[in-house]
Amino acid sequence: MDIILKDIRLYAYHGVFPLENKIGDWYTINLRLTTNNIKSTITDNINDTVNYGIVYNIIKEEMNIPSKLIEHVCGRINQRLLDTFQIIESVKISILKNTPPMEANCSGCGVELSTSRNPE
Repeated sequence: MDIILKDIRLYAYHGVFPLENKIGDWYTINLRLTTNNIKSTITDNINDTVNYGIVYNIIKEEMNIPSKLIEHVCGRINQRLLDTFQIIESVKISILKNTPPMEANCSGCGVELSTSRNPE
């Protein structure tokens, strides 16, 4: 079973350039958490699954810590999710800076990280 959080929009202050750290930017975050859990489909109990409210709060907290690279932010979110929820088998997260400081006509630039708890 996958837990999905889609198109989370948060304002944050990440970037290599001083102006990025001063004025900030909007970011869009997408997340897919894979578990082998189907227990919650039977029990109807939040304790038998990944609480996406807690997941959102982890994302928000990590986005509030300024970093030069969004790769670093992505890695921190990934590690906190794996540490918090033992039921998670894999994480796929993307973070897009909506208006990157470059002369390009695009809807964002960013990173995507896919990890597994037990890589083969």
